Amino acid sequence: MSSPWSDLTRPPLRAERLRAALVAPAGPLPRLEVLPSVGSTNAELLRLAAADPDGWPHLSVLTTDSQTQGRGRLGRTWTAPPRSGLAVSVLVRPAELDPPVPPERWSWLSLLTGLAVVGAVRDVAGLPAALKWPNDVLVSDGRGDRKLCGVLAELDPAGRAVVLGMGLNTSTTAEELPVPTATSLVLEGAATTDRDTVLRAVLRSLVAEVERWAAAGGDPVASGLAARVREACSTLGRPVRVSLPDGTGSGAVLAGTAEGLDDAGRLLVRRSDAVLVPVAAGDVVHVR
Repeated sequence: MSSPWSDLTRPPLRAERLRAALVAPAGPLPRLEVLPSVGSTNAELLRLAAADPDGWPHLSVLTTDSQTQGRGRLGRTWTAPPRSGLAVSVLVRPAELDPPVPPERWSWLSLLTGLAVVGAVRDVAGLPAALKWPNDVLVSDGRGDRKLCGVLAELDPAGRAVVLGMGLNTSTTAEELPVPTATSLVLEGAATTDRDTVLRAVLRSLVAEVERWAAAGGDPVASGLAARVREACSTLGRPVRVSLPDGTGSGAVLAGTAEGLDDAGRLLVRRSDAVLVPVAAGDVVHVR
């Protein structure tokens, strides 16, 4: 069996150093666990938190060096070579905060997570990251949009907690990418591709966003979340095509201009007949 140190360009995450920097009392997290390998960090964190709620408090984190059955939106799956990226999930317990955040405001958590990744990538990697509604982080420049990170927020079966999952490509090569429209930090010439460094930045950024949001009772306006999302979201103001889910895989397609977000974080698309349509879920294509 090969050692995780056999490829020095892709070293394993340094669990003890991460905990020393990020877990209380030195850091903002109550718990951080690093697994050598797991099917899905989201699925595993949901399982662990359900089995031991007290052992996995608000803002607990699970990450891994190798995710073999990554989950995306609409039941999609994806895999990546070991240690070629970050697969991390964060447990948020909005119903147990003081005061609790009402469930109707939890829909912002996916956008909040993407915003946190955008901020971290801009700060430590020096890349022009942007948010694509509802759950992707892109590198956007004169060459177009390239997907760097995907986000998946999942509600626990009891409806009391949300797991925020992120998959971010760090050292993935062009040959290893699942689609030509994806990218990685190394392919973009990032200031750093060190996974420990990027993970620390992402988690600190996410905690800061969650704390601002929670302190305002989840109000996206009072917390400033709505304004920051609009600033970071490259979908707004652009012509888009949105494939709408209908449960059969053959939903309708909505075409128009993405004009804004409503109070629930839904995308507002203006059709050619001037009708403004709110979209809660769908696959968005930026039309050039």
